[in-house]
Formats: sequence, C-alpha cells, structure tokens
Amino acid sequence: MGYWLYLPSYDTVAPLSLVVMLHGCSQTAAQFSQGTRFNQLAEEKGFAVVYPQQSLRSHPSRCWNWYEKEVQEGGGEARLIVGIIEQVVRRYGMDRTRIYIAGLSAGASLANIVALNFPELIAAVGMHSGPVFGGGHSRLAGLAIMQAGAGSQGQRAINTLLERTPDIPPLPAIVIHGQEDTVVRPINANQVKLQFQLLNRLDSAQARPAVFKKGKQRGSRNTANPYRIHDHYLGRKLMLRICDIEGLGHAWSGGDASLRFNASEGPDASRMMWDFFKRHRRLPSARARARRSGTT
Repeated sequence: MGYWLYLPSYDTVAPLSLVVMLHGCSQTAAQFSQGTRFNQLAEEKGFAVVYPQQSLRSHPSRCWNWYEKEVQEGGGEARLIVGIIEQVVRRYGMDRTRIYIAGLSAGASLANIVALNFPELIAAVGMHSGPVFGGGHSRLAGLAIMQAGAGSQGQRAINTLLERTPDIPPLPAIVIHGQEDTVVRPINANQVKLQFQLLNRLDSAQARPAVFKKGKQRGSRNTANPYRIHDHYLGRKLMLRICDIEGLGHAWSGGDASLRFNASEGPDASRMMWDFFKRHRRLPSARARARRSGTT
C-alpha cells in the first residue's frame, strides 16, 4: 500500500506525534491532504502526518472496504495501515504514545476499525462523516448502512468486540458530522456515539449539556455554519466529543472547497481534531512492549 508522509520543516528535540489520515471514496492521498489542509496545521503545530492511499486495484473508486468482515476484525486493509504506522514510527522515531488516526467517510470508518482493533497503538480517533462500525459485510449492505445505520448489528458488533477483548482500554474519539449529509446520514453519528459510550463505559446521564455555537454569516472574514458540541467525560478526562454541524453535507468542514468533498465554511474540522488529539496519549501496556521486543 502506498502512502505519503509529511514532516514539519523544523527540528524538534522531542519525538514527533503522528496523525494517520485516511481519505474518502474518489479521493487520493494528495487531494485529501490539500482539502483538509492538515499539512499546514502540522507545520504550525509540529507533528507528522501520514496518508495511506487505497489502490484502484483494491477498489475502482479508491473506497476503503470498511464493510468487509475481515477488515472489521482487524485484517486486510486495517492490518496494512498498521504496518505503515509501524514502518514510519520505527524509521523516524515517532512518539509511540501519541499516534492518532482520522478519516472522512469510508476513511473515517476504517480509522475507527483500526483504533478498535489496535487500541494499544492508537491514542485517539477522529471520524468525519463516517458509517457506524460493525454492519454490512457486502457493498450493498454497506450502502444500506450509510443511509439507515446498522441498528442492532452495530450494537452486537461492539458487544462482540468487548467480549473478544475484555481488557480493551478506553478509546478517546471525536465524531464530526453534517446534519445535511445525504451520503452518510447523521443516524450513523448517533449510533457511533452510542458505541463509544458503551466502549468507554460512559454514563449518558452524566454527559455535559450540549453547547451551541453560532455560525458566522457570509461576508464575514471566515464563514462558519452553526454547530453543537456534546462532550462526554470519564472522570476529568474528555473521552468523547460529538460535533453536529448545521447546513453541512458530505464534506470536510472548513476545507478547500476547490476539491470535492470539502466545504469552505467552518468550523475547521482539522483544528478541532488536533485540539482533541493533543489532550491524549496512549501508554503501551506490558504486553505490547513485550510483543515489540520479541519476548513473551
């Protein structure tokens, strides 16, 4: 699997954090980096970004096969992406405690799958306009999930994951979705929220009240759609952030609108994701350290 890597131009003493960015259907890695402007953000904030690219051989529209059972269980493309992460981290001495993964649409779903199956590697996940985890297992079923969610299939999938890995650590997640998305409808974001509440053992009754942010009208320096932020904490730690954006379709919020699947109006999804990611780090378990060193 090919990939593109961006490193900030200045030297840092500390190892770099790494953000893995997975494009959506009908996008290339280069288009995704330009549309999200993540390289500019990485240069400003001092972290690295890697962009795996789906091949036309694997899918004629460069879609990730997030609906396949093998992939959902951590094989196939999910395992290949983990291989890219390991290669980049070893070669450039990245900070293993600060590896994050995010994506758009099919890329968001695959980012979630990687994080769920390799929780000792990923410190936090970001999903923008992505389908819910666990349903499908065929292209036709995947399309149905994009329109109507996974229903009980999604609930069973997350329960099965918890049964398979009862010691899975909490997984911080930020979920961004446009309320006018007709490609991956907002019901998916609602079901993703429920899955992360279950995975992170969050009491919905203790969630913070949603905060409404007014938009900025056209003609102002930076236009932005109104949106709501709904935060869920585990103790004092922010574990889940849901951002519902009014007026946004199937597009990266605050992106480069000269490219498909990007909306120029804010809020800036790239900055929102990095602001969430930088709060979190994943300390590797003794089992993970032993696996990397070749001991048991």
